[in-house]
Amino acid sequence: MLKGFRDFILRGNVMDLAVAVIIGAAFTAIVTALTANIINPLLGAIVGKPNFDYMVGHINGGVIEYGKFLTAVVNFLLIAAVVYFFLVLPSQYLLKKFKPQEAAPPPTKACPECLSDIPVAAHRCKFCGQPVAA
Repeated sequence: MLKGFRDFILRGNVMDLAVAVIIGAAFTAIVTALTANIINPLLGAIVGKPNFDYMVGHINGGVIEYGKFLTAVVNFLLIAAVVYFFLVLPSQYLLKKFKPQEAAPPPTKACPECLSDIPVAAHRCKFCGQPVAA
């Protein structure tokens, strides 16, 4: 029973997921600091307040705090932009640079008799009818 648990824990997918969660938490701290210390003060300079938490609506004695929702949407868009521009784009660039795509095999080959292009899997030329080696 313990051997099975050990094998499960040491499987590559579990370790990769654990590393991703830890790095994600650290990255969240960085993006939160960026949002709280740089972006929100810039928004405050433009709008007059550093976030939208002050926006509330009153309906039949109830309070609807839609400003907090708008702040969460802005934070999400900022996090998504940072992830895309600072993680996704550079990693795609590096993958293309260091691992170029392999050329796809041609879908056709030349018939040795009439030199017409025929499918690679063909056993007989469709133009001259000659047998073709696979």
